[in-house]
Amino acid sequence: MEKKTEFDDIRPYYDDEVAPTIERLLKDPLIKKAVLYVFPEKDWAQEEKLLRTFSTKHAFQSWFAQDIILESINRTSTEVTYAGLEKVSKTTAYTYISNHRDIVLDAAMLSSQLIVNGFETAEIAIGDNLLFIDLIKDLVRLNKSFIVRRNLPMRQMLEASEHLSKYIRYTILNKKQSIWIAQREGRAKNSNDRTQESVLKMMLLGGDKNFLKSLTELNITPITFSYEYDPCDFLKAKEFQQKRDNPDFKKSQKDDLLNMQNGLLGFKGRVHFKIGKSINPSLLKLDNSLGRNELAKETASIIDKEIFLNYKFFPINYIAFDRLWGKNLFRDKYTYEDIKNVEQYFQQQLDKIDLPYKDIPYLKERMAEMYAYPVRNNCETVFDLFNYEL
Repeated sequence: MEKKTEFDDIRPYYDDEVAPTIERLLKDPLIKKAVLYVFPEKDWAQEEKLLRTFSTKHAFQSWFAQDIILESINRTSTEVTYAGLEKVSKTTAYTYISNHRDIVLDAAMLSSQLIVNGFETAEIAIGDNLLFIDLIKDLVRLNKSFIVRRNLPMRQMLEASEHLSKYIRYTILNKKQSIWIAQREGRAKNSNDRTQESVLKMMLLGGDKNFLKSLTELNITPITFSYEYDPCDFLKAKEFQQKRDNPDFKKSQKDDLLNMQNGLLGFKGRVHFKIGKSINPSLLKLDNSLGRNELAKETASIIDKEIFLNYKFFPINYIAFDRLWGKNLFRDKYTYEDIKNVEQYFQQQLDKIDLPYKDIPYLKERMAEMYAYPVRNNCETVFDLFNYEL
């Protein structure tokens, strides 16, 4: 197929590319294996027949987000709730920036709820480090994902960042299409969710020299994801020790696949996400003479505060905070039964870590941080810690 835009190397597939891509997918035995691994009761012949009826990305994404991802979330969660959709306009394009808990589920949950409520779905930013087999490349581009190039030499990285920035701006301003992007490259392993200024600087590369105008045009709107239990917490703790013991350690493709699998199939308890307010009113209060670096710093702080305000907390969050820093500040938020359940949960997750020399106190502390940091960040934002010294 001929090139249609300068962004063909990173954009999602067009609708006229959907049918031939599905045919290519169906020739790969991995797609059947993956679907039946998650849903062994499905009739693959029926699924195959259904897939061949799709001629648009929306049709495919509805199947993927609703029949595969949302159904998987419902099976592995006790409750899925959301808030903030009442603030979203069906005629406005947003740059959704969120904290990042799960490789697959965060953006998929947003997509599924947008579909259910009659909204156009957002295009999804995904790092090319996850696209290590053709099946995944096709699946994500059918699912309205655009590609973020990573791990390039400095000169090529600058060119790729400018290219990405122009695509994001083109998508918001020309296509009038919302996008979703994580607040940082990769997940915050300890859940200390801080927006990387480099993400915002990248977004400014495709705009003009009026940096404040360039940012407000993107209509940045933060989203907060809260999982009662993170099924990948033990994998994140394991990675912490691996990096501590070997500073040169890097995750393998097998590790990424294991994270995807655990995130999709592991127990999550209660799950909640909230769409916050557009940060444009806050941006317009900033000094228009700020340089790009200072503006990125101020904007990151605004995004972080909106994310921190919109967490939903569970007993495990308060217990972990009190154990690490709180001195029983939140003792009224949980029971002795909750404490017992959390201890059992931590032990169950620690038992899954397959390292030859497991540093149990270190691993347990890293896991506790994952559940405690959201409470800490919320406290610092809402109450300024009541002048409370951590």
